[in-house]
Amino acid sequence: MKHLNEFEDLNYTRMDNKIKKTAIAAAKKAGKFALGEYKNFDRRTIKLKTRHDIVTKADLASEKIIINTIKKNFPEHRILSEEAGQTKNKSDYLWIIDPIDGTTNFSMHNPLWSISIALAFKQEIVLGVIYAPCPDELFIAEKGKGVKLNNKKIKVSKVKAGKVLNAFCHSSRKKDIQKAIKYFSYQKLHGLDCRQMGSAAIELAYIACGRIESIVIPGANSWDVAAGALMVREAGGIVTDFSGNPWKIDSADIAASNGLAHKDILNIIKRI
Repeated sequence: MKHLNEFEDLNYTRMDNKIKKTAIAAAKKAGKFALGEYKNFDRRTIKLKTRHDIVTKADLASEKIIINTIKKNFPEHRILSEEAGQTKNKSDYLWIIDPIDGTTNFSMHNPLWSISIALAFKQEIVLGVIYAPCPDELFIAEKGKGVKLNNKKIKVSKVKAGKVLNAFCHSSRKKDIQKAIKYFSYQKLHGLDCRQMGSAAIELAYIACGRIESIVIPGANSWDVAAGALMVREAGGIVTDFSGNPWKIDSADIAASNGLAHKDILNIIKRI
């Protein structure tokens, strides 16, 4: 963990195993519950948070499972979650949670949704867990230790320009949607393809394991991308903001790629 000093590194390492077990247990437990709800979900029960954003009872129940699991093991840690917001206690550790990333997919019985859990130590992501219950795929990234899919090490693809598969997502804000539409339009006309899969966490995990090459997200929320950002980096990719600076928890936008496609996607962002 090259950005932590020697004492801080040791402090985190002492809790490393317990932290990872807690994150995996929380993701798996929430995923098992959500999968049961997904199989018989009635879309009439959804509630609108904004015109473009929904929440379900499954989101709230999954969130409660994850938060309770973390608090049981690390009551002093801070927690930031999509639905519940951020706790007010003071700690160098911050858990960043999306209880169901891809809620719209979940509501329409599309299997591309996931549970996303990240842990930041002094604002730097040190652990990322993404669990996709439908295909039963568990992605785990640890800072400085690489990333695994179902316990097998993974790497970004070596696909270069001309064969790059791009993805995009956006916040619910109008300006971010407009940016995303412009990006999609340009890539769809000039690139091989550009798709919105509906779960930023899965899309980032897919870059990490080489299934796609890039994603661009105007207005990215940290709970959507924190775990996946670490995965892309640990798999050998690049993660920045739209100006090309290293992505941080408080960055407004995110661009992630296998590295080989990064210069091109940043140039397209500037062009549009």
